[in-house]
Amino acid sequence: MFLTLRLLGNRHPSFIARTVFVKNNNVDDACRLLNRILGKEGILEQFRLTRHYEKPFQTRRRVNHEKCKAIYNEDMERKIQFVLRKNRHEPFPGCQ
Repeated sequence: MFLTLRLLGNRHPSFIARTVFVKNNNVDDACRLLNRILGKEGILEQFRLTRHYEKPFQTRRRVNHEKCKAIYNEDMERKIQFVLRKNRHEPFPGCQ
């Protein structure tokens, strides 16, 4: 037994599928795995965005929020890498 998600495009009906095999009749684990795959690929997010009409101001707010979040995450990652680097003369700069 297996679960399959089929996505059909509007103009070009190409077949895109993800198949997850169900082992030992454990459907819950297979659904969890399928949801994880779809979440990583961004398919669920795209589905949620296109479920309802999004007004232009809502689109601008969402896009601006995503940009700010990306900048913040990049800055945090840079700071974390700075703190975790190993080639420093002092392991804890500023502390004596």
